Amino acid sequence: MQIPSFDAAGTQGSTAPRGWGVRWVVCAMLFGAAAINYIDRQVIGILKPTLQEQFHFDERDYAAIVFSFQSAYAIGLLLSGRIIDRIGVRAGFTIAVVVWSVGAMAHAFADALPWLRLPTVSIDPPQVLLLGGATAGLALSRVILGLGEAGNFPASIKAVAEWFPKKERALATGIFNSGTNIGALVTPLVVPWITVHYGWQWAFLATGLLGFVWVAWWMAAYRRPEEHAGVSAAELAHIQSDPPESIVPVPWSAVFPLRQTWAFALGKFLTDPIWWLYLFWVPDFLKRNHGLDLKTMGLPLVVIYLVADVGSIGGGWLSSHLLKRGWSVNAARKLAMLVCAIAVVPMLFAAQATNLWVAVGLVSLAAAAHQGWSANLFTLTSDMFPRRAVGSVVGIGGMAGSVGGMLIALVVGAILQKTGSYVPIFVICASAYLVALALIHLLAPRLEPARLDDTPV
Repeated sequence: MQIPSFDAAGTQGSTAPRGWGVRWVVCAMLFGAAAINYIDRQVIGILKPTLQEQFHFDERDYAAIVFSFQSAYAIGLLLSGRIIDRIGVRAGFTIAVVVWSVGAMAHAFADALPWLRLPTVSIDPPQVLLLGGATAGLALSRVILGLGEAGNFPASIKAVAEWFPKKERALATGIFNSGTNIGALVTPLVVPWITVHYGWQWAFLATGLLGFVWVAWWMAAYRRPEEHAGVSAAELAHIQSDPPESIVPVPWSAVFPLRQTWAFALGKFLTDPIWWLYLFWVPDFLKRNHGLDLKTMGLPLVVIYLVADVGSIGGGWLSSHLLKRGWSVNAARKLAMLVCAIAVVPMLFAAQATNLWVAVGLVSLAAAAHQGWSANLFTLTSDMFPRRAVGSVVGIGGMAGSVGGMLIALVVGAILQKTGSYVPIFVICASAYLVALALIHLLAPRLEPARLDDTPV
């Protein structure tokens, strides 16, 4: 039995080939990369109390370490999208994973250079700070990690655009993006155990090695659809069922001024920082508000990211389901994003919850909503831009999100250093998505395709 497929407007079109197809194997590889990406970036959040105790840095120092990652990630996103558009997904993804794996493992040697000094900034009071010793070593490792990890989403979104027709992209994006939650779920289970039995250094080394295993799989298995021996004629026709597009490269000067680019970039700027906050500060929130330690915070974190995993797939499924029922791309994507934005609002009460599992439930709902939001936000790029421009647009938007992450790192560090309270922080979380959706709708009211050869309206 063949599965009917639908075009971008929701009308029935070509039939999908029988079986899962090679494109879903590609999706599985992207899922694996996303999982490893988040394992490597989250280790420091799990080990924050351990590292603070060993190296005696305060909240502003930790914020500076996070800021180092975010700043490198922002630069990397701006560059990686353009590089991947030029050299292709296969080579670009390989380079990115190798670099970030080296950076992940470098954390284990953070105290090897006691003379190291790195500048950073503080906002309370505004000043330039000089990190030294192990704190500088951690910051430098985060810079390498951030430069490499920046390639993950531009490469993955471009791979989805190459391997999936528009009618399947939101679902494929939701599936691979759910790998981030699996990575975030596995980390609190594995890292404390490794740390207790072998020391914190091995937590960084063991997780960093996973990237090299993935690279071997990727290099052996990934090709473009038309070059892949395992792709049947039916599957290739399904992948290429959208109208043909030009392959002429798109310069940054043509993409950057477009309001569609800014709709995506502002959405990322306002909402990506909230996910960074979950990754880097929720373990501290659980310790500070509910007295959990390295051995007891595993289950609450697993629940948070398991629920977030459901949200990632559910958010992508919702808009794809609406498309199949005849909704327009504009209505389907924005309704799914509105549902997610509203679901984040109860986060307001998480910091005041006295019961651990009430707090965990509220954070879990917000994390799930973020991932559903993110699956649809990423898909907007392939809705509004041709494949040849997707990597660059995702890179620009990702850079904007990382700049937002840089700023929220400094804000959170300053708030916690001064008040010790997560209440104002969670107010920011609860309101960011509704503001972002309003701006996206203002800039792209119909999600109309970008006119790359014209001056934007």
